[in-house]
Amino acid sequence: MKQGKTKESGHDEPICVSKRATLKLLGAGGVLLSGGALSLPAVATSETAACDNRTRAHAIPYQGKHQAGVITPEQKEAIFLSLNLTVSTLDEVETVFKRLTDCIARLTQNRQAGKMTNDRMPPAESGILGTYLYADELTITVSLGYSLFDSRFGLTSLKPKKFVAMTAFPNDQLEAAWCGGDILLQFCANSRETVIYALRDMLRHLSGVVAPQWKIDGFLPARDIECRTTPINLFGFKDGTGNADAKDDALMNDLVWINQKEPSWIENGSYQAVRLIRFALNFWDRTPLEDQENDFGRYKDSGAPIGKQHEHDDPAFNHDPHGDRVLFDSHMRRAEPRNPQRHVSKLRRRSYSYSLGLTSTGQLDMGLVFVSFQNDLKKGFIDTQNRLNGEPLERYIKPFGGGYYLVLPGITSKNGYIGQSLIRAARALT
Repeated sequence: MKQGKTKESGHDEPICVSKRATLKLLGAGGVLLSGGALSLPAVATSETAACDNRTRAHAIPYQGKHQAGVITPEQKEAIFLSLNLTVSTLDEVETVFKRLTDCIARLTQNRQAGKMTNDRMPPAESGILGTYLYADELTITVSLGYSLFDSRFGLTSLKPKKFVAMTAFPNDQLEAAWCGGDILLQFCANSRETVIYALRDMLRHLSGVVAPQWKIDGFLPARDIECRTTPINLFGFKDGTGNADAKDDALMNDLVWINQKEPSWIENGSYQAVRLIRFALNFWDRTPLEDQENDFGRYKDSGAPIGKQHEHDDPAFNHDPHGDRVLFDSHMRRAEPRNPQRHVSKLRRRSYSYSLGLTSTGQLDMGLVFVSFQNDLKKGFIDTQNRLNGEPLERYIKPFGGGYYLVLPGITSKNGYIGQSLIRAARALT
């Protein structure tokens, strides 16, 4: 520690100079000794000048009667993070919701990175996105787990009528460590670094009030997202060809958004089914093409129903009553039998592929984070899965985790926060 006289007192007082400050002073001295000429990097080269960040700068509004990330067009990258609350009162739950809202409002906007003025403190930003942070179409969707409506916070009587816990289907091998959670956060953006940045920032601001339960990263083919074509899954088949049109408001109201039949606090929310499904890719890659296509009911290259030419051609099941063309056991015919109308599956899909490395037996641990949104869990995911039970494709898939969650209504005002309607309803009971 260096001693020096202050101008005000004239006495020797300790002056603290950090190691970094000393290095900065020495650096400045070096400039002076060299004649004062600063050697700075070029502001822009021909390569950086040509960089177009207009797409990365596109921000998806986080406010509205519905949350973003439900019927929003799929982004390239995703992270799903399940959390358990470590708080004990309703007031503390409200604080968690407000922290979530503050993070969502900030992270989904274009902004300059915060500057540090004290190098003895941790930096305000992780730094992985540089000095300017692009919105990158980031959405953060908040859903509540079934466990949140136990006796801890007085929310049991507010649980929506159609909200149930996920139970195992015949082909499942559910692992407790990969299931459930009080809150599910779905981060989606167009680059891996954006969703990682948002995840780290969120956990930092939720420190001490939550404990992670499980996390999984998802991705979709960049070429399909950029060209707005149907994404191809790790089986090599188009995934989501028959998805309901998100631009059709009447259809979304019919399939996705919760209406007046449930408690008023959850109106404009949705039910989210998440299934972590491991693919037996080593086995699949040794399966003849004919068997693969019969299992799906579609051609692998075009995505067209067997016997048709184009991906979106009507499979015309009514002209194939005996299943000679598209087998009765095919995935597409079981999931969406069109008997008699379209959208027999009362849901909208928003799934991602995943890759976790290797299983304990040395097999590829890759598969699908299946995600669907619906306003009725039974008519949506549960009835659809019951139709799929026993399908030939089960030889290649093994669900191991996930859960059913309740997507909160959107944030409708600048001073509002996510989950506000639930907190108000809970307080009205006391």
